[in-house]
Amino acid sequence: MAPTTATVLALPLINAMRERYPDIQLHLVEMLSGHLATQLNARQIDLAILFQLEGGKRWSVTPLLDEKLFVISSPHLLHAPQGTSVQLADLGQLPLVMPSVQHGLRSTLMVAFERSGLAPNIIMEVDGLAVLMNAVRAGHAATIQPGAAAALKGESGLSVVEISDAHVGRRNLLATLPDDELAPAALAARLVITDVARQLVIDHQWPGASWIEDVAP
Repeated sequence: MAPTTATVLALPLINAMRERYPDIQLHLVEMLSGHLATQLNARQIDLAILFQLEGGKRWSVTPLLDEKLFVISSPHLLHAPQGTSVQLADLGQLPLVMPSVQHGLRSTLMVAFERSGLAPNIIMEVDGLAVLMNAVRAGHAATIQPGAAAALKGESGLSVVEISDAHVGRRNLLATLPDDELAPAALAARLVITDVARQLVIDHQWPGASWIEDVAP
């Protein structure tokens, strides 16, 4: 799972797996989503939570949830949005630090900006959430991240403003190898991931997330 996803899902998943399937040895990988797709293709992992699909891949895919996106910045940053919400059209001048182009969040953001007729002002690329957020805290740029990353701000004094455009968000997809290639342990893990993610949304423990009901893979 991606670092932002791991922030909210990893420990509850570990807890649930230990409780429900203590004999299964869990192997959890945290890395940016572009690398997760590569590992899934190479069959180095059985399951991944992704944000975009590659054409022609023989994966089993289940949409899980949609996340709102937020502008996270130092309140003193030039062009930083004020208030509780902002539209994408007002962010054209905002300096941004984002992951590089092969990653799902960056692709989602570029599509959203293009749909609004804008080009984002990306001044820096950082492929690591901790360093990216440190750059934001230092006041070099803002970032656009899902609610799970927004919840990481802690006592850092960062400003978190929701992007209100209806078309701006990130869909989380549970992608696995085909069912006939999954061991019973992986099938069990897929079920637990779905159950835990749904419960986190129901309990309002996944910031900015809404569950996708009755969506066929």
